[in-house]
Amino acid sequence: MRSVLLGVLGHVDHGKTALVRALTGIETDRLPEEKARGISIALGFARLVQEDAEIDLVDVPGHERFLRTMVAGATAMQAALLCIDAREGVRAQTVEHAEVAALLGLSRGVVAITRCDLAPAEDAAAEARALLARLGLGNWPVVATSAVTGAGIAELKTQLALLARPAEATAMGAWLPVDRAFSRPGAGTVVTGALRRAPMAVEDEVEIWPGGQRARLRGVQLHGQAVAQAQPGRRTALALRGVTPAGVPPGSALATPGLLTESRRLDAQVVLLASAPASVRRGDVLRLLVGTTEVGARLHLLEDALLAPGTTAVAQLRLDAPLAVPARERFVLRTASPPRTIGGGVVLDPTAPRRSTRDAPLLQAMHAATPIAAAALRLQAAGPQGATGAALARIAGLLPDALDLPEAVRLTGDLLLHREVYAALEAAAVAAVEQAQNQDPTAPGPALTTLRAALPRAAPVEALLARLVAAGTLDLAAGRFTRRGLDPLALLPPAARALLDAVEDAFRVGGLAPPDAVTVIGGQRPRAQAVALLLRRGQLIRAPDAVQKREVLFHRSALAAARQTLRDNFADSTKGFLVGECGRLLGISRRFAVPLLERLDAEGLTRRNGDRRHIVTEPMRSAGA
Repeated sequence: MRSVLLGVLGHVDHGKTALVRALTGIETDRLPEEKARGISIALGFARLVQEDAEIDLVDVPGHERFLRTMVAGATAMQAALLCIDAREGVRAQTVEHAEVAALLGLSRGVVAITRCDLAPAEDAAAEARALLARLGLGNWPVVATSAVTGAGIAELKTQLALLARPAEATAMGAWLPVDRAFSRPGAGTVVTGALRRAPMAVEDEVEIWPGGQRARLRGVQLHGQAVAQAQPGRRTALALRGVTPAGVPPGSALATPGLLTESRRLDAQVVLLASAPASVRRGDVLRLLVGTTEVGARLHLLEDALLAPGTTAVAQLRLDAPLAVPARERFVLRTASPPRTIGGGVVLDPTAPRRSTRDAPLLQAMHAATPIAAAALRLQAAGPQGATGAALARIAGLLPDALDLPEAVRLTGDLLLHREVYAALEAAAVAAVEQAQNQDPTAPGPALTTLRAALPRAAPVEALLARLVAAGTLDLAAGRFTRRGLDPLALLPPAARALLDAVEDAFRVGGLAPPDAVTVIGGQRPRAQAVALLLRRGQLIRAPDAVQKREVLFHRSALAAARQTLRDNFADSTKGFLVGECGRLLGISRRFAVPLLERLDAEGLTRRNGDRRHIVTEPMRSAGA
């Protein structure tokens, strides 16, 4: 079934409540004070079923003193019914209510000229059309009505039904600003409000803001009827488990978990009404009305220091108290003294970082973009610092799991970088590694501290390098990074390559009785670097002698030959072999046989049992073997 949430707007005592009663048979003035004074003080609610359309009517107070209540009802409405008394025409609150409708982005509605049994409708209708045109609200149908005689009521019902639309599928989370909270026997804590953005169903888990406490829905009602699920755009009552009415007072909100978080800063596009009495300045303190919440907000204009009536600008609103609100939600701005609606706007980033004037182009672009494109712009502007997927999803008005941002590269966890930013960081990291290897090919490669200094300070360097290692772009060994596929030997100049060959030949020729490394190095730094490079490349292999507390460096070819010889001669031996037997077989002294066998023990080729060793049939070969 099609539905619409309709705000019934208009000046005080212009017949809104009587018109709703004529349309629905429901008396929305339910409080004794309302009945005694003949005016609406609180929001009133009624339901009209017309053909295949369900119309939720929210009768908002018209008196200036209750405009805050009016805005609480109006911010949820999808269309408006603007009521104007045929005898009085457009009055002060008529204009202010229509201005609020314009600030909230409404383009659909109907004008009802009331009390046409007491005066002709033509003059009031002309004033209404002029007001709508001046505010850019469009050409709404105008219907002359009388709640007393019933004139025009049938036509008005038909026009209102045309405003209803089918519910649309959405990946957004649900949001319900609370306007009432009470306890009801058998139901427990019940809250009411206008559901927005997505459905809510029985047993759904919700977060309560402020605070983020979680609760579960034990029941859902629409106009007193229990339902399994409520669609957005409907007046909804929700029964909650695990919370008291004091935990969800009017001004709080329920939301799908993950949709919202609290912030004291909102990026916004702001408009100052043409009827505002004066310009506002950077730093002015105003009252922000959004959902059913009101909070103080300091206006930090990002373009000019002054915003003139009838103009728009991007700004950051710095709040007196934390607020949880979805992106792209519209709001109203009022002065505190004297109380007056002067403007409003739309939230661009509900969890914004602190902004300066240089951020104005970004916010302008975000306002002009689609929500998903705005999230991509925000990610790009974050630069090497990146942004979390949750923060970007909030800008797009989506739940985190629903965010699909082709421009994003996930580094680790929930941290994202714009693909262009990531490409630049990747290139810089690889270039830094290659530069270090080019400068000293014999060195083990740069450490994390070196690369951190070569990259932007805000960059998540460790996460970036981890991704490059996982992708096979870089290698990591002993805390040092090297470019995979970049052969250090190819970077050596001829003289250095000749020295490396000479050092390697000294150990290759020595075989299983290699020279002492100190002797080969001879106190020369280039030779020490050559030995270190050969060890990193696995051409030389360390064999520690725990007894003599020394270390022998064998060439890998000598070790390979020793392994094969020992397998050929002792693999089938049940009694094993002694160190001396190994030395005689290989033609080496105990000085080299002991570290050799300790190395083979470590590899798993041999297993020591007292003084004897046995060949293991399938040895666990070490990485350096």
